[in-house]
Amino acid sequence: MKKILLPTDFSNNSWNAIKYAVNLFKDETCHFYLLNTYTPIIYQVEYVEVYSGQFGMVEAMEEASNNGLEKIIQRIEKEFKNPKHTVSKISSFNTLTAAIEEISTSKKIDCIVMGTKGATGATEILFGSNTVHTIKNTKRPLLAIPNDYQFETPKEILFPSDYAIDFKKEHVQPLLDIAAMYQSRIHVMNASFGYELSESQQHNKEKLETYFKPFTHIFHSVSNQTVEDAIAKFQSKAHINLLVMINNKHSFFENLFFKSTISHIGFHLKIPFLVIPSQIK
Repeated sequence: MKKILLPTDFSNNSWNAIKYAVNLFKDETCHFYLLNTYTPIIYQVEYVEVYSGQFGMVEAMEEASNNGLEKIIQRIEKEFKNPKHTVSKISSFNTLTAAIEEISTSKKIDCIVMGTKGATGATEILFGSNTVHTIKNTKRPLLAIPNDYQFETPKEILFPSDYAIDFKKEHVQPLLDIAAMYQSRIHVMNASFGYELSESQQHNKEKLETYFKPFTHIFHSVSNQTVEDAIAKFQSKAHINLLVMINNKHSFFENLFFKSTISHIGFHLKIPFLVIPSQIK
C-alpha cells in the first residue's frame, strides 16, 4: 500500500493537487493522509506556553481545520468512489514544514503531493515558500502540481541529468513506479556547453541505462544550452506530461532553483514536477 501525504490549505490550488494524486494512483492501493496545519498569527514556536487569550482562537482554528478536512474527504468519496483508496485526516497545530517532516517519518510516507502555490501566491512565482522549503528539506519524493493543471496520463517523462550522481536504484524508483503504471517513455536529457562526459559521468549514465532498460527510453544530449532553455525547448517539441529531477546538493538542480531568491526560478513550469531527494529515508 502506498502512503501519500496531501497537504491542503483549502485553496483551489491544493484541491487541484489532491485531484491529480487521486487520479495518478487510481489503480494503486493507497492510503491518503490529508494534512492541514494551523497556528495563530501571534503564536511563537519557541514558547511552549500558549497565552490564555489565545485558547479560544486555537479551538476555533482547530474546529475549522477539522471541518474543512472532513468536507474534502466527503468530496473525494463522492467524486472518485475508489475502493482501493482510503483517506484519513490530520489537523495539526504546527507549521506546515515541521508537520510534513514529522508525519513523513511517523507514517512512512512514500510521496508528498502538493500545489505549487497557495491561495495568495503571486502569478510570477512558481513555487510558494512552503513548497520550496519542503523541496529543499524533505527526504521524501515530492510531486508539485501547477495551478489549474488538468490531469494527463504521464506517458512522456522528461528526466534532465548532469550525470553527476552515482545513481542508486532508490534515486529513480519513484520514476520507475510511475513508468510501470502507465507504460511511459522516459526521455533522459543532458545539457552542456560542448564538454565531453567525464569517465565518472559516463559510468553514471550507464547505470541509468541499466535501470531504465525495462522501459522505453531515449537519451538526449543538448549542447550550448542552459538547463532552463533545454527543458523549455524540449517541452515545446515533445508533449511532456511529467518532469522528474533529483535534488542533489551542489548539483545543477540546486543552482537552477535556488541561485536567486528562494521563491523564484529561472523558467515557468506548466507540468507536474516530481522532485526526488538524493537521500531518501
